[in-house]
Amino acid sequence: MSVPAIALLAVACTSVEAGPSTSPAPTPISSPAVSPTATPNPDAIAHPTGATDVILRYDELAGFVMASYAATMVPHFTLYGDGTIVFRDPTLEFPPAEGSISKANPLRTAMLDEAQVQDVLAFAIGPGGLGTAKPEYRNDMVADAGTAVFTIDAGGVEKTVSVYALGIDAGGGPDAADRARFAKLAEKLTGIEKGGVISASDYEPMAYRGILFESGGMPVPDARPWPWTDLAPADFKPDADPNGMQFPHAVLSPAQVEALGFSPYVGGLQNVPLSGPDGEVYTLSVRPLLPDEDA
Repeated sequence: MSVPAIALLAVACTSVEAGPSTSPAPTPISSPAVSPTATPNPDAIAHPTGATDVILRYDELAGFVMASYAATMVPHFTLYGDGTIVFRDPTLEFPPAEGSISKANPLRTAMLDEAQVQDVLAFAIGPGGLGTAKPEYRNDMVADAGTAVFTIDAGGVEKTVSVYALGIDAGGGPDAADRARFAKLAEKLTGIEKGGVISASDYEPMAYRGILFESGGMPVPDARPWPWTDLAPADFKPDADPNGMQFPHAVLSPAQVEALGFSPYVGGLQNVPLSGPDGEVYTLSVRPLLPDEDA
């Protein structure tokens, strides 16, 4: 019998302190046996079932941070229709930097069975507050903070909820109860691996987004030679859509990222200095692409 995800989330909530996890080794989840004569559960929360269908996501839009960091931010947690989850605990300590180059921790991935998917969705819609949430929650008492963004498509609830400065206590107010529910939901989703209830592994993306920044004449003492013969600076372009990525970027294969000469790199990189073949100096940031992303 599979472990209910609501219990899984409860275990995850027991510790959210920064620093490397000391959880025991994950215990694999067994999938439930399916009887050929089984009938659908009439109380089940309906949801899309595709491998690239996002049915629950917790993202964060950057506040006052460097552009190279904002461009590489990845949603903290995504649940897809087939039960795949891709997540990263933002409370974990980052790997050591190499000079000016920063590395991110790997994303993690696991497969939930349908019973666990149902429990996660039930918590998000109910105790997590998304079922009755307003589209936007402001906080005029805080400046330059990030915005938590929850997206859900399940059980007839299809919405995006933006919560500015989530987790930053600015007193009470009419939205205090909702904010507390959202904070608990965020904590449980990002800590879903704690306690060893699920069997997760490092997420190895099929492709990456490389974002190229001009150095603007600033000296870059540790600039590396341009590593590609099949990719030029001119191949990095902003999106035509004004609502899309406006920094020059290109899709990179794992082999192209590996050619930069860093290990590990699967979690993403920031501020990689490169001497371009055009004589200009650039910095490159690398962001893993998720299953529903293609650029």
